Amino acid sequence: MSDHAAAETAPLSISAAAARRLQKVLAADPGASLRISVKGGGCSGFQYAFEIDASRGDDDFVATRDGVSVVVDSSSLEMMRGSELDFVDDLMGQAFKVKNPNAVASCGCGTSFTI
Repeated sequence: MSDHAAAETAPLSISAAAARRLQKVLAADPGASLRISVKGGGCSGFQYAFEIDASRGDDDFVATRDGVSVVVDSSSLEMMRGSELDFVDDLMGQAFKVKNPNAVASCGCGTSFTI
């Protein structure tokens, strides 16, 4: 299976840009990961929450790339399955973005979506 095909079937993948940024963000906190969760609310019904977290639950999914990890709880992962965490740096600013193939609509803020 090619790397591209593996990324498409993975529950969550991390882009090279996101991994590079996470290496900088997590450097001060060895053993920590970026935790992504899905919460109700936001402009479109659901929104992503990002936090630095050193703990892991029994039902957490862990994606790794280039020595950094992203952790997602099982109920959030169901809404994010097949997504890619990316990091964008453009005229609007710098931010982590979740490219979610399950979202049928999203808000301009980039963290709110509808399934």
